[in-house]
Amino acid sequence: MAMGSRLERFVERLNAMVDWFVPASMTQSPEKLQAVRMFLFSHLFGPILGHTVTLSMLALQGQADTAWWVLFASVTAFWPLAFILRYTGWYVALSLLSIQNLIFCILWACYLYGGISSPNMPWMVAIPLLAFFYLPWRSTRIIVSLQIVVNLGVFYGLYAVYGVRETATSDGLVVLGLISTFCASAYVSMMALYFANIVYSQGELEREIVQHLATEQRLRQATSQAQRALAAKSDFLAKLTHELKNPLNAAIGYSELLIENSDDSNPQRLEDMHGIRRAGHRLLVLIDNLLELSRLEAGKADLRVEDVDLAGCIERAVFASRPLIEAGGNALVLHNVAGETITCDRQRLERIVEGLLSNAARFTQNGRITVSVSMQGRDWSVSIEDTGVGIGPERIETLFDTIGTSGAETSSKYDDKVRLGLPLAYRYCRLMGGTLVVESEPGRGCRAVVRLPRRSPGAHSSVGIDSEALESVA
Repeated sequence: MAMGSRLERFVERLNAMVDWFVPASMTQSPEKLQAVRMFLFSHLFGPILGHTVTLSMLALQGQADTAWWVLFASVTAFWPLAFILRYTGWYVALSLLSIQNLIFCILWACYLYGGISSPNMPWMVAIPLLAFFYLPWRSTRIIVSLQIVVNLGVFYGLYAVYGVRETATSDGLVVLGLISTFCASAYVSMMALYFANIVYSQGELEREIVQHLATEQRLRQATSQAQRALAAKSDFLAKLTHELKNPLNAAIGYSELLIENSDDSNPQRLEDMHGIRRAGHRLLVLIDNLLELSRLEAGKADLRVEDVDLAGCIERAVFASRPLIEAGGNALVLHNVAGETITCDRQRLERIVEGLLSNAARFTQNGRITVSVSMQGRDWSVSIEDTGVGIGPERIETLFDTIGTSGAETSSKYDDKVRLGLPLAYRYCRLMGGTLVVESEPGRGCRAVVRLPRRSPGAHSSVGIDSEALESVA
């Protein structure tokens, strides 16, 4: 296990070193990236084996003459090609130049030691292999084939006319043959192993991509099913609320008739009638809110955009909420903006402010509720801050859900009823192209900030709650 881990780390570092030389423009195509990696690997490590042969030739020759220095410089010239590729991206031109340089190195080594029968000739086998690794295109492989044929033709012509240097002994050729064959075999094996590693890694990546695509397809199907279920639920809820409102309106109407026709002889009965009417109106408001939520979540709610006096709109919403605020012994402070005109849905804007004020009044006793309105460039904001019990951070993300309760920390002091004011306010803000953010700490009150553009869009396709919106609220 330890050996396998060390080997994996070595391969990772090797790949990282090779990838450092890869130009960014060549990382888009997997096929080209594979070829570039093979090119860089051979040019970074191949000259090490090449110089093993050149140094062996020097040892056998006994001295470094001009011809040997030419061979040494040719083998060394492979190293700068990796850096040139990194900074220029001339991959095809450098690959063809590299193959030409390799052919020259092999034939020049043959000229120095043994001619056509030189033990360096087996290195010619590596050239078609490199063409396969470097240039996986038909046209470039044809060019490499022509390079090999032309160079061999020129070498044979020179060999036939001038012969070769007679500097190698038979024993020296045998030793050099063993070294050259070993290095050539090591070079081909090294390239093959690295190519296999690249192919395996690419295969793993492709399998990973296929799995991710399959998962994405399943998620799309699940999302589609969820959207269909949401649309069906919204349609059902819209129809149900309409059906509920008819008998409820009738019950409210009868209670009002009974109140009007009752006498003062039975005060308890009159109080009961008033209780029935209040409960009916409360239930009617709840049904209207449910109907509005179903429209919003189904994307069927449009805006009635008009020019609105911002100060007057905020004052009307505050006036409607003042009885509830004062019933809890709270002081109301208003910092309004006068003379500003915005374009929005006036009715929904008032409902946003009323919903937030109602929520602040519900959880604040004998405290202070502050309403501040400000303009910020093309946007405006209204902040509603209270000194109530506050909200725990774990509940911030669920504030705008349509299903839930007010939690143990508040239900011990206040009633635990279904609250749709915040979910509606949140969706209204999104409908008008704005945001609603809630900041709070337990025991330190709560601050809700509405930010809306001066000019709201005319319509909005969908306002269902999503993860990005929850992250912005959190």
